[in-house]
Amino acid sequence: MLDLPNLLRFGLALAIVLALIVLVAWVARRLIGGGVQGLGRQRRLTLVETLPIDGKARFAIIRRDDVEHLLYLGPSGSTVVETGFAPPRTIPRSAPPPEDTTEP
Repeated sequence: MLDLPNLLRFGLALAIVLALIVLVAWVARRLIGGGVQGLGRQRRLTLVETLPIDGKARFAIIRRDDVEHLLYLGPSGSTVVETGFAPPRTIPRSAPPPEDTTEP
């Protein structure tokens, strides 16, 4: 049976191990995560959307510098389907539909 000193020693050891795990994760994030993007820079490349076609292929839209590109990603490689199109303008859902100004 565990007595109080052994239980306290186990709890302290567990706390130290958990603290070391958190410390290593924090250091790794600072070294790896901060070095990829750079200091004060915004990302230029983002994945906008993916659409699976079948089990092995999909379409992907990526955005680079406010220009979107449509890619086909398949098992034999990737192909640029369309490039250089601007992202669609979004209309807020709460906005009323535009009024028809034509006269009958």
